[in-house]
Amino acid sequence: MVEKAKDPKADPKTATVREYRMTELAEAAGITVRTLRFYRERGLIPPPRREGRLAWYDEHHLARLHTIAAMLERGHTLSVIAELNEALESGRDVSEVLGLNPTEETPVRLSPEELADAFAGEVTPENLAAALELGYLAPDGEEIVHISRRLLDASTALVRAGVPLAEVMQAGARVREHADALAELFLTTIRAHAPAEKFEKLRPLAKAVVEAELSLALDRRLAAEKD
Repeated sequence: MVEKAKDPKADPKTATVREYRMTELAEAAGITVRTLRFYRERGLIPPPRREGRLAWYDEHHLARLHTIAAMLERGHTLSVIAELNEALESGRDVSEVLGLNPTEETPVRLSPEELADAFAGEVTPENLAAALELGYLAPDGEEIVHISRRLLDASTALVRAGVPLAEVMQAGARVREHADALAELFLTTIRAHAPAEKFEKLRPLAKAVVEAELSLALDRRLAAEKD
């Protein structure tokens, strides 16, 4: 494994880039060289940088291998992972590939290093697997896409305040269950009394009700703790 100097003008954030030979990368990723070759042949990782007869891999390759391991751990097959990777690299939108509907949320693209920095070093293989399972993250070429800027900002703020990332995601999974129930309640009520084309205009009202009720619930909880 080597570290090669980078031009500071080209990348002011860092002065070195870590590179691995094939055996070193396989060891760092916890897989065999044979498996690494198989992943490369399947197009699951990008080609290495060539220097004569030597092939050099970097942190992006290692991050991709960790992503593959996390997806396999969650029951995804290599065929599905390859299909997702091919679709993303062909230019299709991440939400389209994942089967998501249009949303008000803004996706965020991050490098593996930026993701690690954002969560203060808590991007472990276990946490990465959980984020993939929840659909918060999706690999997109050399980058990772977070599904929502607001969720990303809230999650990173909680982690930096001292809440473990694993517990943040556990809470997020529970919140999603309640949010799905609230969305169903709102849709059922609106559909019973208004035409479907009215939904988008009434959508902000649903959000306002939920935000107001959550604010009141927090007030009640905090007041009860003071008694």
